[in-house]
Amino acid sequence: MPISMLMLGASYGSLLATKLVLAGHDVTLVCLPEEVALFNADGARVRIKPRGHDDFVELDSRDGPGRLSAAGPTEVDPKSFDIVGLAMQEPQYRAPEVKDLIARIARSARPTMSIMNMPPPPFLARIAAIDPDGLASAYTDYSVWRGFAPGLMTLASPDPQAMRPPGEPLNVLQVNLPTNFKVAPFADDAHTDLLRRMEANIEALRFGSGQIELPVKLRVHDSLFVPLAKWAMLVTGNYRCVTSGAPISIRDAVHGDLELSRRIYAAVGTLCERLGAKPGDLVPFEKYAKAAESLIRPSSAARALDAGAPAIERLDKLVQLLSRQTGVGVPAVDEIAALVDAKLLENAAPMPA
Repeated sequence: MPISMLMLGASYGSLLATKLVLAGHDVTLVCLPEEVALFNADGARVRIKPRGHDDFVELDSRDGPGRLSAAGPTEVDPKSFDIVGLAMQEPQYRAPEVKDLIARIARSARPTMSIMNMPPPPFLARIAAIDPDGLASAYTDYSVWRGFAPGLMTLASPDPQAMRPPGEPLNVLQVNLPTNFKVAPFADDAHTDLLRRMEANIEALRFGSGQIELPVKLRVHDSLFVPLAKWAMLVTGNYRCVTSGAPISIRDAVHGDLELSRRIYAAVGTLCERLGAKPGDLVPFEKYAKAAESLIRPSSAARALDAGAPAIERLDKLVQLLSRQTGVGVPAVDEIAALVDAKLLENAAPMPA
């Protein structure tokens, strides 16, 4: 029987949604009106390069046995779904209609998987060493998350790098780094079994008559801490794309001073271990540095700041606050957070008359 999933966010969310629909499950995307019309008329298109292939293949959600649909935040009832996915960027949840939907999701008691860079506070509440309320200033609107039971929230590490190609319709997504979503278990084994069913069905997917294996899998882990491996990557690369001037690429941020990058990465790893992670839960620096060589654009956070965004996801500030809670110093994190703070203040300043 198909699993029905409510997915908030149609950009990054359409990647996992398309894989699930092709694997036989049903997904409803919550998105903007123009996106709703496009997804309902033409489905989702995901361009992805299989391992060992030079060219992208295009996955079309309309080719799957499952069903993809789209709707606005007021048009869905969370109680009618088996599981919920959160794929919007954290500041977007403060929008009134989305905030109301989040409250209804919390009341529905449906298991909820986040694929945000910012871990929702209810997930952090499952980690004994963390005081989530002490991290409130890292969130755009901390009150959004207060209604959730912690055991109903889990986190997937959003490792794949994807973007909407310029000039293409909003239902097209291109995957430039086809890594896996690594997800922690729920507190309830029955809810984790939903994840394992999705994992197995996505694993079995093949493309075309040549039966090509497709990258970007859902990997379910027994450890709560596996998704935290993304933190070192974000602080070492993504947030260091922010400079006092124009943003730089992730590749240049990491490889411009490789020794400093190594120290930052190691310190965030130590922070995660202080919270309870095992070394095997984390990704070695060398593997990340190699992947960063292909990341030739600035991070989405740096691009958003450069474009004048008044709020972005503040994983940099979250790590800064956790470093103070745990006593683990993270090199350059204060400088990184100060740069982001300055850019946000600049973006919030009124335009001169």
